[in-house]
Amino acid sequence: MITSRRMAAVDLNAESLGVPRKQLMESSGNAVARACRDLADPGSTVAIVAGRGNNGGDALVTARFLKAYDVTVHLLGRPETISTDIARENWDALVAAEADVRTVTDSADLDLGDPDVVIDAMLGTGVTGALREPEATAARAINDTDATVLAVDVPSGVDADTGEAEGVSVAADHVVTFHDDKPGLDALDCEVTVADIGIPDAAELFTGPGDLIALGRDSQSHKGDHGDVLVVGGGPYTGAPALAAQAALRAGADLARVAAPEHVAREIQGYSENLIVSGFSGAHLTPDHVPDLLELAADRDVVVFGPGLGDADATLDAVGSFLADFDGTAVVDADALQVVPEVDTDATLICTPHQGELQKMGGETANDWDARCELVRDFAGELGHVLLVKGAYDIVSDGDDVRVNRTGNPGMTVGGTGDVLAGVTGALACVLPPLDAAAVGAYVNGRAGDVAVEEFGGGLVATDVLNRVPAGLEVDE
Repeated sequence: MITSRRMAAVDLNAESLGVPRKQLMESSGNAVARACRDLADPGSTVAIVAGRGNNGGDALVTARFLKAYDVTVHLLGRPETISTDIARENWDALVAAEADVRTVTDSADLDLGDPDVVIDAMLGTGVTGALREPEATAARAINDTDATVLAVDVPSGVDADTGEAEGVSVAADHVVTFHDDKPGLDALDCEVTVADIGIPDAAELFTGPGDLIALGRDSQSHKGDHGDVLVVGGGPYTGAPALAAQAALRAGADLARVAAPEHVAREIQGYSENLIVSGFSGAHLTPDHVPDLLELAADRDVVVFGPGLGDADATLDAVGSFLADFDGTAVVDADALQVVPEVDTDATLICTPHQGELQKMGGETANDWDARCELVRDFAGELGHVLLVKGAYDIVSDGDDVRVNRTGNPGMTVGGTGDVLAGVTGALACVLPPLDAAAVGAYVNGRAGDVAVEEFGGGLVATDVLNRVPAGLEVDE
């Protein structure tokens, strides 16, 4: 089962692994044609209603595979408005072959005739909300026929994740969906076929450029919509919380705050005027500070707990007290990690240990990344929290799913890059589910390091990675 958002990510990840979208479209169209041949005998009439995106492109391919059928293609809109190159290429191929293709510029002029099968390829899994024109009128026209209706990926007008429709939708008899089942299709009264179109398992396992798709911003958004992050850290160290907070800003958070002992707060503020720094009394975090921290954290989207805190007994006691009473989302890093297995908390935690810290938490590791996946999955399930275990291959798991990140390089063994990762993950956890935030955080941090090493060579410092975090957020299509 895969959501529409995750499917879009996997599709782009497959392309980054060398499986072109054009090849996937060819496989998808072939799968729909096979389903059509199961529904109707050769010589039957087939009406294809195609949108101008890749969903329509799939059905344009289908038309080429139905040589033994009387096929008419109805394109909703002008050919020059087809939105992707590969869909346009498939339209041009039909035109060049003198197929029966018709453009529908006014939905009132759509005439499907009396077909045996109608193929609905107007809109795919990535489209939600009520159908607009011309799709709404076309959906009614499809539903008014006596034909068997075959939908491509999802019936137009139906939310692939919920199975619900806001207004009119296509009443499909059969659906051919691709790669994996979609959550909303179970709610429909129709037969669903899942077609393997050649997307490799690696497109789901390994993080890739598709994972960044979910980070798009609404043009009408306001300050605070993309996150308010609190970093609790510092005492023995000052650079770590400053790096984490600045990384949160670089990764898209609108506000980054730091709570640190007073004797280092001014120094942390000196790293950047963009940080909002609050000092608390004493040289390090103690249980006495926890009530004020909980109050400060209550209005934040995510807390990043641990950078530069140290491992004084009183500090670790304070970490435990905070987590026991906190019910929000927190990224836990550095010395604070060792407290997590002993704490009963309602908080949503993303833990970011390296392999040594993982073992100190009670987890196991292995030299082989594939074996490490299962160990991390098992320990994440035992903890009940998301784990992001850093290494040459970062392993991310919530106890069920596993993601593996391969970005990054040996230059990132330098101190401070883990603090950057914690801050990046904190920012992403403001806008993404925990597993996705951890996986994308690892990918972005590693890409930033890869950009930095191309520029500077192997002698990196943490600020090199920090300053290139925005480059790691760019989607290469």
